[in-house]
Amino acid sequence: MTIVVLFGSLFLLILLSMPIGISIGISTVITIIFAADNVQITTFSQKAFTALDSFPLMAIPFFTLAGVLMGKGGVAKRLLDFAQSLVGFVTGGLAIVTVLACMFFAAISGSGPATVAAVGSFMIPAMKEKNYGSGFASAITAAAGSMGAIIPPSISFILLGVAGGLSISSLFLAGVIPGILIGVLLMVASYFMVKRKKDVEPSDYAKFSIKDVWNSFRKSIWAILTPLIVLGGIYAGIFTPTEASAVAVGYAVIVGVFIYKELRLKDIYDSLVETLKITGAILFMVGLSLAFAYLLTVERIPVTIAEYMVEISDNPIMILIMINIFLLVIGAFIDVVASIVILTPILLPVATQLGVDPIHFGVIMIVNLTIGYITPPVGVNLFVASSVGKTPFEVVVKAALPIFAVMLVALALITFIPQLSLMLPSLFN
Repeated sequence: MTIVVLFGSLFLLILLSMPIGISIGISTVITIIFAADNVQITTFSQKAFTALDSFPLMAIPFFTLAGVLMGKGGVAKRLLDFAQSLVGFVTGGLAIVTVLACMFFAAISGSGPATVAAVGSFMIPAMKEKNYGSGFASAITAAAGSMGAIIPPSISFILLGVAGGLSISSLFLAGVIPGILIGVLLMVASYFMVKRKKDVEPSDYAKFSIKDVWNSFRKSIWAILTPLIVLGGIYAGIFTPTEASAVAVGYAVIVGVFIYKELRLKDIYDSLVETLKITGAILFMVGLSLAFAYLLTVERIPVTIAEYMVEISDNPIMILIMINIFLLVIGAFIDVVASIVILTPILLPVATQLGVDPIHFGVIMIVNLTIGYITPPVGVNLFVASSVGKTPFEVVVKAALPIFAVMLVALALITFIPQLSLMLPSLFN
């Protein structure tokens, strides 16, 4: 009865276009009043507030601010120049440059939509000018931008660590190889997809030049050092992920103001305002969602769901396939942040009961949900790329279908080859 009331009211409110954070809170209150015997209404409000009293959650506004400052401070442009000097001469070079630049910027911003906006503003017009097609240009940028949620430092992994009680440092490490794998597959797909186009004009980088690589590397070295300082400091034990996020902000200001000299006082103010808007929405949802998760735990709903799934099949592979399909569907309709905080307390116990490593499952979950970035109707990255590229949304969706298939191949490899996720955490731990 509790499950029916809780999830029935939640999905009804979402279908009525109620904001997801508010839907989570209202459905939890309805369930406490009408179906839950073990939770008081005062407990809900206490949990919603105390859930935000979390040191790891402080990393979210800092990493968000660092990414915004880097985007406004000239970092994205220099990373693009470096990526283009490396692979711009290859067939489909501009698309491959876009993927590689997104990988670089993902290691700074920690956000998928932010990566699409920063890189896409330069690369989508460039690809359109060379006849790559507006749909493909926007679609490949949207897909590559999803790596912002996988390659560390990732805001999604921070939320997952808080919601599931997992080591954020281990999750960061676990995302490195899967993120690179997705990037490589997207670059290979870009090569073959562009090669089929007959009217694509050659890149400005017709030949590979060590001199060009060196010059662009020299200009972008301060940008490239960002993930090395942040992640190197974490794994060397110099600072925690939360402290690293504050270091990233300080470094972004120093580089933007004193080295690249492109970050003005107005840019810093605009970055602070943008960060407040983003993190305000995220933390509001997180507080209500963790109160929701508390209700799930008290009412033993995850245990009930786990037992039900095991009754269907006790084969871990079949259960993982079922979970993947479920997460892909959820990711198409519900925001990544909400999905993480709602589903982690439900699905993580199921996975661990089946013998799946919780860190590995965390990566599976994030990859599934980030595919939702390029899956309509939500498809946040698709909307961002469509807006940046001034391309009709339906054109971008059509062009994204083969790229979506490539992402599914990556998901299958990550799901059924655990060492792709666990190799680096096991080495460092």
